[in-house]
Amino acid sequence: MSSFIIAGMENLVRSLEALRNKYHDLEEEHRDLQKKNEELASLVKWYEERFRLSQHRQYGQSSEKSEGQGLQLLLFDEAENTSEPKRAEPEVEEITYRRRKRDSSSVSGDNFDELPVERVECTIPEEERICPECGGPMHVMNCNTRRELVVVPAKVFIREYARDIYSCRRCERENTKVGIVKAPIPEPVIKGSAASASAIANIMIQKYAMGVPLYRQESSWLNEGLSLSRQTMSNWLIKSASDWLLPLYEEMRTKMLKEDILHADETTVQVLKEPGRASRTNSYMWLYRTGKEASVQIVLFEYQETRSSVHPKKFLSGFKGCLHTDGYSGYGKLDSAIRRCGCWAHARRKFHEGTISIPAVERKNSLSQTGLEYCDKLFALEREYEKLTPEERHAKRLQKSKPITDAFFAWAASARALPQSTLGKALHYALEQRIFLETFYMDGRIEISNNRAERSIKPFVIGRKNWLFCCSTKGAKSSSVIYSIIETAKENNLKLFEYLNHILETMPNIKPEQYHTLLPWSENLPETCRLKKSTDRS
Repeated sequence: MSSFIIAGMENLVRSLEALRNKYHDLEEEHRDLQKKNEELASLVKWYEERFRLSQHRQYGQSSEKSEGQGLQLLLFDEAENTSEPKRAEPEVEEITYRRRKRDSSSVSGDNFDELPVERVECTIPEEERICPECGGPMHVMNCNTRRELVVVPAKVFIREYARDIYSCRRCERENTKVGIVKAPIPEPVIKGSAASASAIANIMIQKYAMGVPLYRQESSWLNEGLSLSRQTMSNWLIKSASDWLLPLYEEMRTKMLKEDILHADETTVQVLKEPGRASRTNSYMWLYRTGKEASVQIVLFEYQETRSSVHPKKFLSGFKGCLHTDGYSGYGKLDSAIRRCGCWAHARRKFHEGTISIPAVERKNSLSQTGLEYCDKLFALEREYEKLTPEERHAKRLQKSKPITDAFFAWAASARALPQSTLGKALHYALEQRIFLETFYMDGRIEISNNRAERSIKPFVIGRKNWLFCCSTKGAKSSSVIYSIIETAKENNLKLFEYLNHILETMPNIKPEQYHTLLPWSENLPETCRLKKSTDRS
């Protein structure tokens, strides 16, 4: 009997042990499933963030402004958004007995003051100036005026230079050597070509300032009765850029490197025929420009095959000072004489992406919103400092901005987020870039962001959407030179066509040591190349 009980007890113990082991196995399995569930939940959240960001980028507004700061216009709704039914037309004064007072509430950005005026007199013949009431003669009591904008389409024609050649009759009769004198004639832009300075300038403006690709210009020329191929136009651009614009480009680069604060940025460009590279391989257009407080404003583009750090290092050789950049690590390999300045706009953009990647109901109290508000405070203070001197701005930044940045980085170090989440990437970027982001309050001339460079590179990015790619490295290099001349001309308030036409007409007929007189900031430029103050570019 006792042996039976003992055997039963042993079986019971074995059963309990088996149950205990099974329990531990189930517990371990539960922990594994819980861990996998958390990983899946995290992955789902990440995909939801990516989806919201993708939806916003595809369908949402491009503005990164916070609520209450206004909204940037949608690209495809520009006409509808900019229209103001109650807004007055450009200023037109009708003078009768009483002068109509312009509505002070209407703010118009249109300005026709710089345009020449063609006056059309609308009169009644003297013999018809008879009073309808009494039949007596009538005199001019007053005059009403109406102004309208008139556009004359482009006029295309051939200019033929007839050059007289002179010889001496006496020498022809008496001497073996006959003196010959030729009438002076302007040197052409491109020898042996029908290209004129005005034609090349027009093609440059259309492609690089207006974003009209050469194939569309080819069609436009056909509408004017001229068959001018895109290949010919491309050859004109490359030749004129290398012969005449490149020397100005090099002088501008020399001048730029003497400044002590610069901005840099880069973007992709596709070049179809690069030796040893596939046509779909991305090349890069680098941008360098002067800062707000520079003695002159210069914008330079440089084409390179790669994004390697050797390119900015070589381009900026000899430069000593501060360089505004984004967070690209390639800029970290520059010479020790160059101090990098970070971009708070990039840091802010990442927190902005964090806010739009989460459901709307969660945004107000989210960590992404907190980071965004820190950045907004800094930018709000910069708007207050805008009209201050660099010295005054420096003092204000130390007093007001530095405590905010200190609080921001303390908060960012304590905040917790998944590394691969949008918020996690924003926090990582801010902490990694801290040493560069803090440089702006060390000098009042340093800007809080690299937006100046981004604004300057935008015309290239917009143009790229139209012409899509460059056919050859020569085309890409000439494009970098032409964009540099045009964007620098804009920065110096020049009329683009008049300036380019003046360059291309003048340079073939002067010595290289005189080229500096044609730089965009030169006082020797004719007044016809300059915009009036009322229409200066901001």
